[in-house]
Amino acid sequence: MKKLNEQKINVLFHWRGKKLELLGAKAAWDPLQKILFLADLHLGKAETFQCYGIPFPSDGDCSTLNDLLNLAHQMKPEQVMVLGDLIHSHLGLTPELRMKLKALPELLGCPLRLIGGNHEKGSWIEGLCQEPAQALGGWWLSHIPEPRAGLLNICGHLHPVAVVGGGADRLRLQCFSYSEKYERLALPAFGRLTGGHPCSKDEKIWLVADGSVMEWKQN
Repeated sequence: MKKLNEQKINVLFHWRGKKLELLGAKAAWDPLQKILFLADLHLGKAETFQCYGIPFPSDGDCSTLNDLLNLAHQMKPEQVMVLGDLIHSHLGLTPELRMKLKALPELLGCPLRLIGGNHEKGSWIEGLCQEPAQALGGWWLSHIPEPRAGLLNICGHLHPVAVVGGGADRLRLQCFSYSEKYERLALPAFGRLTGGHPCSKDEKIWLVADGSVMEWKQN
């Protein structure tokens, strides 16, 4: 019998002769360039809420960072691209979090790059500059959706989820979403402490559940 972690299913996404692998770890893998794309970690979110007197537990960052390190050790990327909202706000940038971010490239075993998101505005992270939206190997990488003719827009920001079932059995599951109209692929939020927004009915979606990805037909 196979072990559970050997049964995880990923999905190949094809676009104009190019391909990405949609991972059950809530990231996309470019096998040709050996790049991991992910978005919306929102590190420091609990500490930001705590500044406003909201009692959030502070262990979400460790879980999110461990997820990232495990994924990088598995895929062995040549670089990791975060498509915005690596952090939640400057209020959550504690000295401890700054130390973890400074050590992250060495722990990943490859360069870490950041496309600046709306939650990074006004923040400074040592050794990690906020890059603008840009083209890379046929993709247009951005945080907020930003279609570009002739390129597939891979983005974050939307935190896509799908509503599955109904009544007492209704679930909201994270997903990848593709808009053919805008040639846009939105990544699920990578962070553990993140919410989500339902996809529109004209989008193609792939659910993420129990570390696997599966195509889902919306009603």
